[in-house]
Amino acid sequence: MPPRATAKAGGQPQAGATQGPAICFLTGTLNVFGGAERMTATVANELARRGHRIHILCLGDRRSCFPLDPAVRHEALFDQSPSFRTHFLHAVARIRRYVRQHGIALLVEVDPLLTLFTLPACLGLGVRRIAWEHCNLDQDLGLPLRRLARRLSARTCRRIVVLTELDREKWVRNLRCSRVEVIPNSLPIPVPVQPAARTSRTAVAVGRLTDVKGFDVLLQAWVPIAKAFPDWTLRIVGNGELLASLTQLRDRLGLQQCVRLEPARSDIESVYRDAAMLCLSSRYEGFSLVLVEAMAYGLPIVATNCETGVRALLTHGENARLSPVDDPAALAHEIAAVIASPELASRLADAGRRNVHKFAPAEIAARWEGLLSRISGETGRNEIGVA
Repeated sequence: MPPRATAKAGGQPQAGATQGPAICFLTGTLNVFGGAERMTATVANELARRGHRIHILCLGDRRSCFPLDPAVRHEALFDQSPSFRTHFLHAVARIRRYVRQHGIALLVEVDPLLTLFTLPACLGLGVRRIAWEHCNLDQDLGLPLRRLARRLSARTCRRIVVLTELDREKWVRNLRCSRVEVIPNSLPIPVPVQPAARTSRTAVAVGRLTDVKGFDVLLQAWVPIAKAFPDWTLRIVGNGELLASLTQLRDRLGLQQCVRLEPARSDIESVYRDAAMLCLSSRYEGFSLVLVEAMAYGLPIVATNCETGVRALLTHGENARLSPVDDPAALAHEIAAVIASPELASRLADAGRRNVHKFAPAEIAARWEGLLSRISGETGRNEIGVA
């Protein structure tokens, strides 16, 4: 493994800023277009602008797909993502060194899996640790160690932050953890003054090209849409390991002329502005930033009714049309209903846009600020004696 990155760190807090305890977000990397990575940057930026001392410490790769406020200090332990099997002890030692060197008082783990590193790294240092869960408790993303890490987080972290009330209930019931708080993800873009014009005949789907996003189902659903509404186009925007297989499926279904697979882009706002509808075909979602972004731009939404994020944000017939998971025919039926009825599309879009302000960055940052302030003021240790 290459040595620790030596690139120059991000800027320091601006003159006159409130100092307070040093807060560090520990994550794998910011160099992928993912929801957890985007939220880490968004929350860190907002807290830094409020005068807090903010660090983002990545396990590997100091590059970022998202802009960071100059006051956010951004470092990486390694030049590349370390191997858990061969570099675990090195990572633990480097986290401990960083925490001590910079006087980190509050450590936010952007994935409970990181508890496997932070628990030994922070022993005896008095650091208040918070685990930030971006998935739902039923999913381990193919890593059985995540289940162990969640149990350790439930026992040793000052708080578990989850994205939905449904997931909070699961942590309380299944892991017997009472220190769970719900803070939804923030809208990572300013709420647009004007919604999208929706004059195009374009549906968009945005997300990483992975199995859980269900883009294979969306492609199958688009076959009858292409026949019934030949002037409509589907844009799937995202990067991921399934690009080749999804491209092959699109071509096999004969959708080359009406479905475009496009790489992820930093100016995702332009994608929403040019769209008339958002389609989400996920098999599960922790909390879908895509849905909140689409609501902000006044797009009608058709989505699968998956746990837990979709059910926390959308209600069938009120602000979206929902279909069962893994059901292309049902998904196609709901898409067709929205295309065929401009009145329905407008009603869904207006309902979504009315509620999006509660996800504004300032609102969510204030909730994080309150949580971190309460944890800073707490005394004593948790149930197994780890600070």
